[in-house]
Amino acid sequence: MKIVRMNLLDSNSGGKVAAFFDIQTPDEITIKGFRIVNGSNGLFISAPDSKGKDGKYYESVILPQKLKNEVEKLAIEEYNKASK
Repeated sequence: MKIVRMNLLDSNSGGKVAAFFDIQTPDEITIKGFRIVNGSNGLFISAPDSKGKDGKYYESVILPQKLKNEVEKLAIEEYNKASK
């Protein structure tokens, strides 16, 4: 798995989203729209989501916890490299 796009956001924008990124699987499937969020306990990833008719947001990609941890580690490492 690899990061194929990392767009950093301006840290002065006031929002919690630090970056957007896309991942590509070994089978060359690209999943777009992941976010790196600056939360109260540090950086974490948020999967792509969409707003339902009820006004709530629902993840459109659900990763198993082990895979989510792997993607999170990879994305935060890439974010730290890109933000220097």
